[in-house]
Amino acid sequence: MIQNILRNLLTYLSFPQNLILENVSVKQKKIMSKVLIMSKKNITFKEKKLKTHSIFSKKVLELIEKKKLNDFLKKPFIQKMFFVHNRFYIVILLIELFLSKDWILWKKLLKESKIGGPIRFFCYRNSSGNKIRQVYHLKKLSESTTINLKKIKNIIEIGGGYGCMPLIFNKINKNINYYIFDTKEVCLLQYYYLKAHNLSVSCGIQNKKISLISNINELKKISKIKNLKNNNTLVLSNWAYSEMPISLRKKIEKLILGFELILMSFQSTFENIDNKIFFKKFSKKFKKDLRKKFLKIKAMNFLNSNKHFYFFIYK
Repeated sequence: MIQNILRNLLTYLSFPQNLILENVSVKQKKIMSKVLIMSKKNITFKEKKLKTHSIFSKKVLELIEKKKLNDFLKKPFIQKMFFVHNRFYIVILLIELFLSKDWILWKKLLKESKIGGPIRFFCYRNSSGNKIRQVYHLKKLSESTTINLKKIKNIIEIGGGYGCMPLIFNKINKNINYYIFDTKEVCLLQYYYLKAHNLSVSCGIQNKKISLISNINELKKISKIKNLKNNNTLVLSNWAYSEMPISLRKKIEKLILGFELILMSFQSTFENIDNKIFFKKFSKKFKKDLRKKFLKIKAMNFLNSNKHFYFFIYK
């Protein structure tokens, strides 16, 4: 309750934008109706969810059923799960991006849209706190692995939030093939968000640029797609793989271990799971000729007992 109150108060740093309601287009309303129909199909995420995600999925489904996806990024439960807005550590991330030699690229990627009614960051109103953090992940990936982001042709994202990262990568490479594995309810939210941005997206693998997958058997089919297993494929998971039940992590572990470029971020503990121990053991399962790197996310760790880290795998 206290956290929700503080989170709401922080939105007023972006006054008056935080009070402006999203102007929903006719097209968006049609997409909402389509998503509602899609939600009725008997395609379920059968894997066990931890309590946090089980409650969250039910709330997302309620929004879909009521066709209340306008301003969904202003909903406290959405912000708590995967939309950071006016957190002060974001200022540090923004400064690092600004001082980077690649600022021109980062500036392009930071531009926020109006879909979902995102709270604009109080220090940089062309973007949001969440988009700044997402772009910062790419900065750290580029610096830590020396990978050229423009040469990445395929992305497999484990837990894709509301669909922010595919939108960012679309600005880097419009021909990129993007696969997201998530719960059915969240995939439907991603579908709405990405479709509203006129991107080529489908639920399931249907020859679209962005494939949203909620079935683990369909996820496993990805490894059989031609030309996917090479250094042009990135496996990405920000605070998602680290929030899955251990049983589910083990089921998709083999898929992840088959790739050579990985970016994951995680917190020390999540619902009594010690992620530091888990990721240390996990890192030893990759090929010996691959480089492994753990990096503290210092800006997020200040006065925070539950520390945050990056985990990289690269050649």
